[in-house]
Amino acid sequence: MIKKIDIESEEFQTELELTKQFTDNVCEKYNFVYNPEDDVNESIQMGLTRNKMIYGKRYCPCFMVIGNTQEERDKEDNRLCPCTPALTKEIPAQGHCHCAIFCTPEYVDEVTKEEIPSIDEQKHSMGLSKEQCQELLKKSQLNANEIEALLEARSLGYVDFLLVDTREWMEWVGGRIKGTDYLVPTTSFYQSLEQIEDKKEIPIILYCHSGSRSAYCQKIMLNSGYKNVINFDYGIMTYQGDIISGEE
Repeated sequence: MIKKIDIESEEFQTELELTKQFTDNVCEKYNFVYNPEDDVNESIQMGLTRNKMIYGKRYCPCFMVIGNTQEERDKEDNRLCPCTPALTKEIPAQGHCHCAIFCTPEYVDEVTKEEIPSIDEQKHSMGLSKEQCQELLKKSQLNANEIEALLEARSLGYVDFLLVDTREWMEWVGGRIKGTDYLVPTTSFYQSLEQIEDKKEIPIILYCHSGSRSAYCQKIMLNSGYKNVINFDYGIMTYQGDIISGEE
């Protein structure tokens, strides 16, 4: 069953404010700064809030939380924010954590100086043929331009595949890729997967916020008999195509 959280509820808004205080404290403690893109910070703060309400702890929203009980989750290598890989590897090496909310001042200074390409430059211009579509669907990972081009090709009848969102219902409502066929949240993955149990022969492209949760789901599905499952590497946060919101 898909777990629906009302982001307008007093409970969520109260917990969100506590999460913002939490991320403020992380920045202060480790001398980090927030990502210059406010949408990134808001998305991660809402994800941390969602996980706190579901699991009782602020697990990293970019990764699948493993374990049905708290005891099982404590035994798994779940990322609890601020996670050890971010503090010891990602931020020192890249200047930001995997979710990109926590950054070094040097990294933010560098990216804010970079010239941002125009919207036209960011859009794909692949104009795929049927043969090119089939070649792309043989890959295990696809980028944002390839996803957008495949969706355009599908609308023209050149190719058939399913686009599946593995994020949570709250994220789906907030904004999803136009053309998404199914929501299969990681918190209810095995139950929600029943929606496409009869579609194991069709190419399936999975996405989440950053590509981590969907990569985990990709492995599960391939091990469960799905013939062709592809991960959208780096996820919806890199997508420049049409995004829609709302419950329908």
